[in-house]
Amino acid sequence: MKIIGSNDRLAPGSTVATIGMFDGVHLGHVTLINFLKKQAQERGLKSAVVTFAQHPQAVLHPDSGIKLIMPTARKVDLIGQHGVDYTVLLDFTRELSLNDSTQFLKILRDRYGVSVLVAGYDHHFGHNKQETFADYVRNGRKLGIEIVKGPEYLGEYAPVSSSLIRKLIASGKVDGAMHCMGRPYRIEGKVVHGFHNGSGIGFPTANVGELDPAIVLPHRGAYAVMVDVAGRRLQGMVNVGIRPTMNNGNQLSIEVNIFGFDDDIYGLPIGLDFIKFLRLEFKLGSVEELRAQLTRDRDHSIAILNQYNNSLTK
Repeated sequence: MKIIGSNDRLAPGSTVATIGMFDGVHLGHVTLINFLKKQAQERGLKSAVVTFAQHPQAVLHPDSGIKLIMPTARKVDLIGQHGVDYTVLLDFTRELSLNDSTQFLKILRDRYGVSVLVAGYDHHFGHNKQETFADYVRNGRKLGIEIVKGPEYLGEYAPVSSSLIRKLIASGKVDGAMHCMGRPYRIEGKVVHGFHNGSGIGFPTANVGELDPAIVLPHRGAYAVMVDVAGRRLQGMVNVGIRPTMNNGNQLSIEVNIFGFDDDIYGLPIGLDFIKFLRLEFKLGSVEELRAQLTRDRDHSIAILNQYNNSLTK
């Protein structure tokens, strides 16, 4: 896959494209991408996914507090893994948002060689949100662009949407988000120095920092996670919260206990795949009670993660 920027150009009439934010690259997006590739193959053209580096709401309504499911780089990488020829990555600006559908179609035709546009079954583009699919077809015909309606995802976990997945993550329902995406919700950062509380009670933790501030975080609590660090994929449990039993203040932290692993990994990149919510964060009466609770959490996590990994081999 080749990444095409705002200033790049593709040959006239060379692509079949679809357009959208594609945040999360969920099962609905995958259904649309597969349909796009089929349409391109049938016509002997290249497939292109047109997407944005910024969420439109974040640009047009900066006080909305909209968060993303994943960073742009990961989104583009996942789109590429699904076998499209091009990802056209545009900067979403106020100026771009003022284009109506006809003006935007003209940009796609003249800059990115779009001769066929696959429109998501419920997707709207251009500043006039009242326009219908029939309007797009009519406007496209004037420009020599064929407009094709993409399919709706009707699988086991339908309906899916990026907004639903964000809500699931924010409420701690990470297993629901995983079902909608077809892969676990993931955060990536670096291992940074934290409070070093865990080692003293037999549960050493890696503090995950340098997170992308645009990414939605899960609800405070404990989760079973798969951990990618130092070239290995390991099991663990993570606490998202403020460690109330240890009285460490109100700063939110993400601290992961990696099972059977205690190497020095400070400064290394780390990725956490959230598999299932364990419990809410709450203050315990003593360190001994905390140690007992963490032991129960670890046993519960191991059972969950073994089941998850076994399901991947079936």
